[in-house]
Amino acid sequence: MTQESDETDESYRRYAKKINGQMLGKLLLIAILMFGFGYSLVPLYKRICELTGSNVLSTQESSAASAVRNTQIDTSRYVTVEFDGNAQGPWRFRPTISSLRVHPGELANVVYEVVNKQSRAINAQAIPSYAPQEAASYFKKLECFCFKQQTLGPNEARQMPVSFYVDPALPKNVTTITLSYTFFEVGLPTAKAVSQ
Repeated sequence: MTQESDETDESYRRYAKKINGQMLGKLLLIAILMFGFGYSLVPLYKRICELTGSNVLSTQESSAASAVRNTQIDTSRYVTVEFDGNAQGPWRFRPTISSLRVHPGELANVVYEVVNKQSRAINAQAIPSYAPQEAASYFKKLECFCFKQQTLGPNEARQMPVSFYVDPALPKNVTTITLSYTFFEVGLPTAKAVSQ
Protein backbone atom coordinates (compact mmCIF):
# COMPACT_ATOMS: atom_id res chain seq x y z
CA MET A 1 0.00 0.00 0.00
CA THR A 2 2.77 2.31 0.67
CA GLN A 3 4.15 1.80 -2.82
CA GLU A 4 0.75 2.56 -4.34
CA SER A 5 0.41 5.58 -2.11
CA ASP A 6 3.87 6.82 -3.14
CA GLU A 7 3.00 6.41 -6.83
CA THR A 8 -0.26 8.30 -6.35
CA ASP A 9 1.54 11.10 -4.52
CA GLU A 10 4.20 11.23 -7.23
CA SER A 11 1.55 11.27 -9.95
CA TYR A 12 -0.33 14.03 -8.14
CA ARG A 13 2.88 16.11 -7.80
CA ARG A 14 3.60 15.79 -11.53
CA TYR A 15 0.05 16.72 -12.36
CA ALA A 16 0.14 19.71 -9.95
CA LYS A 17 3.52 20.81 -11.38
CA LYS A 18 2.12 20.60 -14.91
CA ILE A 19 -1.02 22.57 -13.93
CA ASN A 20 1.06 25.18 -12.05
CA GLY A 21 3.37 25.57 -15.06
CA GLN A 22 0.40 26.08 -17.38
CA MET A 23 -1.09 28.64 -14.95
CA LEU A 24 2.24 30.49 -14.74
CA GLY A 25 2.43 30.60 -18.55
CA LYS A 26 -1.12 31.93 -18.80
CA LEU A 27 -0.44 34.62 -16.14
CA LEU A 28 2.77 35.72 -17.90
CA LEU A 29 0.91 35.92 -21.22
CA ILE A 30 -1.86 38.02 -19.61
CA ALA A 31 0.73 40.34 -18.00
CA ILE A 32 2.51 40.83 -21.36
CA LEU A 33 -0.78 41.49 -23.16
CA MET A 34 -1.85 44.01 -20.47
CA PHE A 35 1.48 45.84 -20.75
CA GLY A 36 1.21 45.93 -24.56
CA PHE A 37 -2.37 47.20 -24.39
CA GLY A 38 -1.43 49.94 -21.90
CA TYR A 39 1.57 50.93 -24.02
CA SER A 40 -0.54 51.19 -27.18
CA LEU A 41 -3.30 53.27 -25.55
CA VAL A 42 -1.61 56.66 -26.04
CA PRO A 43 -1.09 56.38 -29.83
CA LEU A 44 -4.49 54.70 -30.14
CA TYR A 45 -6.15 57.54 -28.20
CA LYS A 46 -4.38 60.16 -30.33
CA ARG A 47 -5.58 58.45 -33.50
CA ILE A 48 -9.17 58.27 -32.24
CA CYS A 49 -9.03 61.97 -31.32
CA GLU A 50 -7.77 62.85 -34.79
CA LEU A 51 -10.50 60.81 -36.45
CA THR A 52 -13.31 62.24 -34.32
CA GLY A 53 -12.00 65.81 -34.54
CA SER A 54 -11.55 66.38 -30.81
CA ASN A 55 -7.77 66.44 -31.33
CA VAL A 56 -6.97 67.41 -27.73
CA LEU A 57 -3.65 65.59 -27.61
CA SER A 58 -2.47 66.44 -31.10
CA THR A 59 0.57 68.63 -31.58
CA GLN A 60 -1.45 70.60 -34.13
CA GLU A 61 -3.47 71.95 -31.19
CA SER A 62 -0.51 74.02 -30.02
CA SER A 63 0.00 75.79 -33.34
CA ALA A 64 -0.51 79.52 -33.59
CA ALA A 65 -3.45 79.06 -35.95
CA SER A 66 -5.47 77.37 -33.24
CA ALA A 67 -4.33 79.51 -30.34
CA VAL A 68 -6.75 79.81 -27.45
CA ARG A 69 -8.96 82.87 -27.74
CA ASN A 70 -8.78 85.31 -24.83
CA THR A 71 -12.28 85.22 -23.36
CA GLN A 72 -11.65 88.36 -21.30
CA ILE A 73 -11.84 90.61 -24.37
CA ASP A 74 -15.10 92.55 -24.58
CA THR A 75 -15.77 92.38 -28.33
CA SER A 76 -19.10 94.14 -27.96
CA ARG A 77 -17.49 97.60 -27.78
CA TYR A 78 -14.46 99.68 -28.77
CA VAL A 79 -12.45 102.26 -26.87
CA THR A 80 -10.41 104.83 -28.78
CA VAL A 81 -7.03 105.47 -27.16
CA GLU A 82 -5.41 108.76 -28.20
CA PHE A 83 -1.67 109.27 -27.72
CA ASP A 84 0.14 112.51 -26.94
CA GLY A 85 3.72 113.42 -26.14
CA ASN A 86 5.06 116.58 -24.47
CA ALA A 87 8.76 117.36 -24.23
CA GLN A 88 10.37 119.73 -21.79
CA GLY A 89 13.87 120.10 -23.13
CA PRO A 90 15.82 120.18 -26.38
CA TRP A 91 14.58 116.94 -27.86
CA ARG A 92 11.75 115.65 -29.98
CA PHE A 93 9.26 113.30 -28.33
CA ARG A 94 6.10 111.96 -29.98
CA PRO A 95 4.00 108.83 -30.54
CA THR A 96 4.32 107.13 -33.91
CA ILE A 97 0.49 106.97 -34.20
CA SER A 98 -2.08 109.44 -32.90
CA SER A 99 -4.83 106.98 -31.91
CA LEU A 100 -5.83 103.34 -31.81
CA ARG A 101 -9.21 101.59 -31.47
CA VAL A 102 -9.12 98.59 -29.11
CA HIS A 103 -11.59 96.23 -27.50
CA PRO A 104 -11.43 96.34 -23.67
CA GLY A 105 -9.19 93.48 -22.55
CA GLU A 106 -7.31 93.35 -25.87
CA LEU A 107 -3.51 93.61 -25.70
CA ALA A 108 -2.23 96.54 -27.78
CA ASN A 109 1.13 98.17 -28.50
CA VAL A 110 2.19 101.67 -29.39
CA VAL A 111 5.65 103.14 -29.96
CA TYR A 112 6.92 106.54 -28.86
CA GLU A 113 9.91 108.07 -30.58
CA VAL A 114 12.43 110.33 -28.88
CA VAL A 115 15.38 112.15 -30.44
CA ASN A 116 18.03 113.85 -28.29
CA LYS A 117 18.99 116.97 -30.27
CA GLN A 118 21.86 117.83 -27.95
CA SER A 119 25.54 117.01 -28.21
CA ARG A 120 25.52 115.62 -24.66
CA ALA A 121 24.00 112.60 -22.98
CA ILE A 122 20.89 113.11 -20.88
CA ASN A 123 18.92 111.17 -18.30
CA ALA A 124 15.19 111.60 -18.75
CA GLN A 125 11.95 110.26 -17.36
CA ALA A 126 8.43 110.08 -18.80
CA ILE A 127 5.39 110.65 -16.60
CA PRO A 128 1.99 109.48 -17.89
CA SER A 129 -1.33 111.21 -17.42
CA TYR A 130 -4.81 110.16 -18.49
CA ALA A 131 -7.99 111.84 -19.57
CA PRO A 132 -10.62 111.40 -18.35
CA GLN A 133 -9.04 110.98 -14.93
CA GLU A 134 -11.38 108.08 -14.03
CA ALA A 135 -9.81 106.02 -16.85
CA ALA A 136 -6.40 105.94 -15.12
CA SER A 137 -7.26 102.95 -12.93
CA TYR A 138 -8.56 101.00 -15.96
CA PHE A 139 -5.53 101.60 -18.21
CA LYS A 140 -3.09 98.74 -17.53
CA LYS A 141 0.49 99.01 -18.85
CA LEU A 142 2.44 95.75 -19.07
CA GLU A 143 5.58 97.25 -20.59
CA CYS A 144 6.45 100.93 -20.64
CA PHE A 145 9.52 103.12 -21.02
CA CYS A 146 8.03 105.23 -18.22
CA PHE A 147 8.81 102.51 -15.65
CA LYS A 148 12.45 103.67 -15.45
CA GLN A 149 14.74 106.53 -16.40
CA GLN A 150 16.10 106.62 -19.93
CA THR A 151 19.67 107.57 -20.80
CA LEU A 152 19.99 109.02 -24.29
CA GLY A 153 23.37 109.55 -25.91
CA PRO A 154 24.26 112.67 -27.88
CA ASN A 155 21.97 112.98 -30.95
CA GLU A 156 20.53 109.52 -30.23
CA ALA A 157 17.11 108.53 -31.61
CA ARG A 158 15.19 105.74 -29.93
CA GLN A 159 11.83 104.02 -30.31
CA MET A 160 10.24 103.03 -27.02
CA PRO A 161 7.27 100.61 -26.81
CA VAL A 162 4.23 100.65 -24.56
CA SER A 163 2.20 97.43 -24.21
CA PHE A 164 -1.19 97.91 -22.59
CA TYR A 165 -4.80 96.86 -22.33
CA VAL A 166 -7.93 98.61 -21.16
CA ASP A 167 -9.65 96.79 -18.31
CA PRO A 168 -13.04 95.43 -19.44
CA ALA A 169 -14.51 96.88 -16.22
CA LEU A 170 -14.09 100.38 -17.73
CA PRO A 171 -17.44 102.18 -17.42
CA LYS A 172 -19.44 101.95 -20.66
CA ASN A 173 -19.81 105.73 -20.90
CA VAL A 174 -16.01 106.11 -21.40
CA THR A 175 -15.36 105.63 -25.11
CA THR A 176 -12.14 107.64 -25.48
CA ILE A 177 -9.00 107.66 -23.33
CA THR A 178 -6.10 110.02 -23.88
CA LEU A 179 -2.67 108.80 -22.78
CA SER A 180 -0.26 111.70 -22.53
CA TYR A 181 3.41 111.52 -21.56
CA THR A 182 5.56 114.38 -20.43
CA PHE A 183 9.23 113.66 -21.08
CA PHE A 184 11.69 115.71 -19.01
CA GLU A 185 15.33 115.71 -17.99
CA VAL A 186 16.23 114.24 -14.62
CA GLY A 187 19.18 115.53 -12.58
CA LEU A 188 22.03 117.73 -13.72
CA PRO A 189 23.87 117.54 -17.08
CA THR A 190 26.64 114.98 -17.18
CA ALA A 191 30.16 116.00 -16.06
CA LYS A 192 31.45 115.90 -19.63
CA ALA A 193 28.84 118.44 -20.73
CA VAL A 194 29.62 120.80 -17.82
CA SER A 195 33.33 120.92 -18.69
CA GLN A 196 32.66 121.89 -22.34
